[in-house]
Formats: sequence, structure tokens, C-alpha cells
Amino acid sequence: MIVYIYDFFDYDKHVRGGNMFQTLMHVSFYVKNMNKMKDFYENVLGAKVKMAVKYKAYLNQPGSGFYQGALTKPEDYCIVYFEIAPMQFIEFFPAYEGIEEHDVPFKHLGYSHFGVITEDIHALREELVSKGVHIDTEPKIGNSHTWQMWISDPEGNKIEFMQYTPESFQITGHIDE
Repeated sequence: MIVYIYDFFDYDKHVRGGNMFQTLMHVSFYVKNMNKMKDFYENVLGAKVKMAVKYKAYLNQPGSGFYQGALTKPEDYCIVYFEIAPMQFIEFFPAYEGIEEHDVPFKHLGYSHFGVITEDIHALREELVSKGVHIDTEPKIGNSHTWQMWISDPEGNKIEFMQYTPESFQITGHIDE
């Protein structure tokens, strides 16, 4: 259900329009429960596992941060990439002992949420609800004239789903003076 090209969206102008970068490649998270997160992103959101690396890949690399895991839990995954849209990924690492939680969204500097574009936000809402997902914020048009809806993944990370309209500031551009 996730797409990012529309009839009113000039891909060459907006995506290739002189930017230094082509696209956002990935966002990355440490997770407490890799299996639970894998199930949610794969079976609820429909993301596909594109790369999954087990600790044993680092058995011959004693200087790697994954080396201890290679010795103690070689069959566990240490890196998993989910493809959320063509060539755009969410990367997960298992949390290490002593890592602190980012417990309250919108209260700390740094990561806040990530957003993905959908073609039909209302159909996506119905699909997510049918899979038991709680909708934190129902679909609505935001100040940028773009549809938005919010959920949280099983570990509390905020996800914003957006659907462009012909008036979306992300398409038309908008800078307050």
C-alpha cells in the first residue's frame, strides 16, 4: 500500500531537482524484542526483510562490536533491514545491555518519529485496524495540507503515515516569511 509517485507529483522536479541526495536510505533503531518487531513490520505493515545478518558473520572479526555476540549467540540476528518502500529501509539492531530507553516521544532531542507515504490513508487505516493496530491519531489533514495518521510500533516508536494532496506543502513548497 505504500507508494510515492502521484499524478500531480513531478518526480524529476521534486526528487531529482538539484538535491545532493537521491532519497533517504534508512532509519535505524535498537530494539528489545527483534522477533516481535520483525512480526509487526513484516506481517502488519507489509515491509519485506531485505537483509538479515547473524552474529556468526563476525566470528573472524574480533574488533567488531558484534564479535561478542558471535561467540555467545551466533545464530541470533544482529542486523535486519526491512524494505518499507523501494530501496528505503528500516534497520534494526538488538539492544545491548545497559542501553537507555527513549521513553517519552516528543520530549527529547534527536529522534522523534519517521513518516511514510501511502496512496490511500483511509484504506491503510482500515487494514491496520483489522490487524489489531491501535490508531494513535485518526486520519486528518494537517497544517501542511497533507493527510496524516499516527500509530506506535510494539516498542513505542511513533510512525506517521501521510497521503499527499495536490495542495500539500511538501509538493507545492511553502516558506513562511
